[in-house]
Amino acid sequence: MPMPQPPVARIEPGSDPYRWLENRDAPEVLEYLKAENAYLEAELADQAELRERLFQEIKGRIRETDLSLPVPWGPWLYYTRTSAGDEYPRHYRCPRPADGSLKVDESAEQLLLDPNALAGGGYLSLGAFSISPDHAWLAYSLDSSGEEVFRLYVKNLASGEVIPLPFESCDGSLTWANDNRTLFFATLDDTHRPHRLFRYRLGEASAEEVFHEPDGRFFLSCYRSSSERQLLLLLNSKTTSETWVLDAEHPEQAFRCLAPREEGHEYYVDHGCLDGAWAWLIRSNQAGINFALYAALDATPERPYWRELIGHDPQVMLEDVSLNRDAIVLSLREQGLPIIEVRAAGQAPARVKLPDATYSLYVQDNLEFDSPVIRLRYESLNRPAQIRQLDLASGEQKVLKETPVEGPFNADAYESRRIWATAPDGTQVPISLVARREVLAAGRPAPLYLYGYGAYGSSLDPWFSHARLSLLERGFVFAIAHVRGGGELGEAWYRAGKLEHKHNTFDDFIACAEQLIAAGYTTPQRLAISGGSAGGLLIGAVLNQRPELFAAAIAEVPFVDVLNTMLNPELPLTVTEYDEWGNPSDPVVYQRIKGYAPYENVRAQAYPAILVVAGYNDSRVQYWEAAKWVARLRASKTDSNLLLLKTDLDAGHAGMSGRYQAYRDAALEYAFLFKVLGIE
Repeated sequence: MPMPQPPVARIEPGSDPYRWLENRDAPEVLEYLKAENAYLEAELADQAELRERLFQEIKGRIRETDLSLPVPWGPWLYYTRTSAGDEYPRHYRCPRPADGSLKVDESAEQLLLDPNALAGGGYLSLGAFSISPDHAWLAYSLDSSGEEVFRLYVKNLASGEVIPLPFESCDGSLTWANDNRTLFFATLDDTHRPHRLFRYRLGEASAEEVFHEPDGRFFLSCYRSSSERQLLLLLNSKTTSETWVLDAEHPEQAFRCLAPREEGHEYYVDHGCLDGAWAWLIRSNQAGINFALYAALDATPERPYWRELIGHDPQVMLEDVSLNRDAIVLSLREQGLPIIEVRAAGQAPARVKLPDATYSLYVQDNLEFDSPVIRLRYESLNRPAQIRQLDLASGEQKVLKETPVEGPFNADAYESRRIWATAPDGTQVPISLVARREVLAAGRPAPLYLYGYGAYGSSLDPWFSHARLSLLERGFVFAIAHVRGGGELGEAWYRAGKLEHKHNTFDDFIACAEQLIAAGYTTPQRLAISGGSAGGLLIGAVLNQRPELFAAAIAEVPFVDVLNTMLNPELPLTVTEYDEWGNPSDPVVYQRIKGYAPYENVRAQAYPAILVVAGYNDSRVQYWEAAKWVARLRASKTDSNLLLLKTDLDAGHAGMSGRYQAYRDAALEYAFLFKVLGIE
C-alpha cells in the first residue's frame, strides 16, 4: 500500500511566502486545509481502532447522566442535568425546599433551556444565561459558529415564549437591572472588541447606546455587584482600568466614573457591606503591583475617598475579592499556590486548610449575598474537582459534590509532586507533576507529557482530568511548567515573561524540560510537549530553539504567526495585545518579536513529530497561523517525522462545542503520542 503523501503548499515570492492561506473561504485555501485533514486521517488510519478504544475509555470514566449541584436563589433551586448521548447539559429549576436542603423535586421542575435542541447537531456555545431578579425572565445568548459573535434572546418563563432580540455583532453579555425590564448588552467593533454598551427595555424595538469606548486597547464589560444594588461598567486594557457605576434601581440614569483611567493603574470594584453599612470595596495596584484593598462609603465611591483596608504585600498577590454581607473573602497567591482567606465580621482572618501540596482553588459561587456559606471549587492533579461548602463564621468545610470517576479509580494510587528547575538567569521555576506511585517509585525514565502556557498573567494551577488517566494508566508522567509570563508567583512573575522579557518564558520551559530529564523522570526520546493559543507560541518557539530535546509536540490553536498578526491592527485583538507583546511599528520591538516568532524562525533542521490543531472560525488566533506554520515547517525541516495539521472547519478557539467531540479530540492526540513514542 503506498504511503500517504503530505500536501505541499504553494510558495509565493516575498517575505511571507504563504500569505495566500489568509484568503478565507478561497477555494484553494479550503482545498489545502481539507487535504491536510485527509493526510492526517491517512497517516493515523492504522490507529482508528485505538482512537475508538481511547474514546470509549475516556467516555467510560464520565458519568454521562448527572445532576449539577443545585444553586439556591430566592424561591428556586437552579441546576443543570446531563443525559447520556447529549452533547450539552439542560438547564432547570424547581421550587426551593422549605427545609433548606438542596433536594431536587423532579415532579415540579421547569426546563429553562435545552441547548441540545437549539444546536441541531451543529456547533453551539451558550454565552449569557441570566435570570431576572424577579425570576420571571431568562436572558441568554448563543454563538452558532465558534466566532464568538452572539445572538440575544429573552424567554418568558411563565409562558415559555422566546423573543429573539434584533441586535447584531453582540459579545454575548446580558445584565439585568433591578426593574426586571431593563437589560444592558455590549456590541463588538470590527476587531472583535466589545466597545459599545446599550440599554434595552423589554418590549421595545430598539436599544439606546449609553457608552462607547473608542480606545482600541480597552475592552468594555457590564455586570452586577455582589450586593445586587449596583451595576458596574468596567473598561480595561492589559495594564489600565476604569470603572463606572449605576444604581441598579434606576437604570435610566447615567453611569458615573469612580476613578478616571491613569496609565498603569488597575482597579476593580465591588459593592457590599462593611461594619454593617453599605460600602464600596476596591482592589487597586496604586500602592504596589500585588494590589491592596480599599474601602469607600456608599455615597462617596470616588478615588479621593478610598481608605486602605489591607496594605500591599510584596510576597502575597491579592488576586480577587468576594463579598458577602458578613464577610470579605480574599483570593491570594503565595509561593505559587492559591489561598483563600476569610475575614468575617468580628473575627480574626482565617485561611482555608486543604489536603494536597499542589492544587487548584477558587471561590466558585458566593450564593446569595445574605448566605452564611460560600462554595469553593477544589481539585488537584490526582483528585477530581470538589465543590466544598465553607461556613464563613466557623470555617467548617463540607464536600457537597465530587466529580465522579466511573469505573476503578483511587486518588491515592497517584502521587503529585512539586519540583523546581533553574533557569539560565538563576530563577527557580516550579513544576507540578503527577504519575502512578509505582512509576515514580521505580526511578526509571518514563514517557512524559509536559504542558505550558506562560502569558497574560494566567495561572496554570494543577487540575484533574478524566482523559489524562488514559496517559497515567499507561505509565506516563504528566507535568506542568509554571513558567514566567503566567501569574503563579504573582504580578512580578507575569511581568518577567512579557514584552522585552518574553525570552524568559521560553528559557524557563526549556529549563523545566532539562530538569525533568536530568532528574531521571524522562528522556528526550520520551518527552512530549503541549500548549495552546499563547502556549502554542511557547511550543513553536522552543521547537525552533531546542528541537532535539523533544520527541513530540502538540500545538492547539497556536499563536505562531505573532509578528504578522501584531503588524495588522485590523485583526481582532491586535491593538489590545500591544501591552502584552509590544507594538512592532517600533523597530526595536519589531526585531525583538521577529527574534522569537515561531513562523519566522523555522529553519532547516530536524524537528520532532508535531500535531497542530486549528479552528477555522477562531476569531482569537486565525486558522492561517497554524496552516502557514505547518506549510513552512514541511518545506524546511530535514527529518521524516510526522507533521500533521487538523483544522476543525466548524469550530472556533475553544474547539468543537460538544462534550463527546472533546473526548474524541483527546483520543486523537493521545493516539498520535502513542504512535510517535512507540507505546503499545
